[in-house]
Amino acid sequence: MRYDEIIRKLQKLSNPKSVAGMARYGIKPAKAYGVSIPDLRAIAKEIGTDHELALELWRSGIHEARIIAGMIADPDRTTEKLIDSWVSDFDSWDICDQCCMNLFRSTKFAYGKAVEWSANEKEYIKRAGFVMMACLAVGDKKAGDEKFLEFLPIIEREAGDSRNYVQKAVNWALRQIGKRNAVLNKKAIETAEEIQKMSMRSAKWIASDALRELKSEAVQARLKG
Repeated sequence: MRYDEIIRKLQKLSNPKSVAGMARYGIKPAKAYGVSIPDLRAIAKEIGTDHELALELWRSGIHEARIIAGMIADPDRTTEKLIDSWVSDFDSWDICDQCCMNLFRSTKFAYGKAVEWSANEKEYIKRAGFVMMACLAVGDKKAGDEKFLEFLPIIEREAGDSRNYVQKAVNWALRQIGKRNAVLNKKAIETAEEIQKMSMRSAKWIASDALRELKSEAVQARLKG
C-alpha cells in the first residue's frame, strides 16, 4: 500500500465528532482525522511491516498516520536516532503510548530509553519513560526481576511530579511491575509505601491507587496461584 492510498483511507474514515471528542480527552494534535484505533490497526495489518513507509507517514505530521507508522515500523531497523527524533515530536499522550507499545518496547534501546526519558523535563517524553516501564513489565516475559527492580527507585524519585500525564504513567509503571510476580509485588508495595510518606499530593495518589490494586485479593490470588 502506498502513502497516498493510506491518506485517502484516513480521509474517508474521517470523523469530525471524534476529533472533538479527542480534544475532551486532552488529545489536540495539529492535524487529525478522528479515526479509531481499531480502524488504524486494520490498516496497519493490511500493510504489514514497511519501515520506509512508516518514515514517510511519520513525516506527514498527521496524528493517525503517525500511529500507523509506529505499528508498521521495523524494530530491528529502528535506530536510537530515530527513536529520539520521534519522541521529541510527541504532542499527545496517546501518540506517546501507541509508539511505546507498538514499536519502542521491541527495540534494543527499550530499557535504556525508559531510564533516560524518565528524567526528561518535557511532559510527554517523561511520560514515555514510564509507559516504557509498564509495557516492558507486561510484554517482556523473559526479563529477570533485576531489570524491574532498577525501575523502582526511579518511580519513587519521580512520584512528586504533579503533571497529570506523568503521574498517571508513574502509577501505571508501578502497578504493572508489581503485578509481574510475587517478588516484584512485594518490592512494589514497599516502594508505594515509601511514596505514600511523601507530602506531595501526586505522590499520595500514586501510592494509594497502586496499593489498592497490588494488595487486592484478585492480584494476590493470581500471584499465589
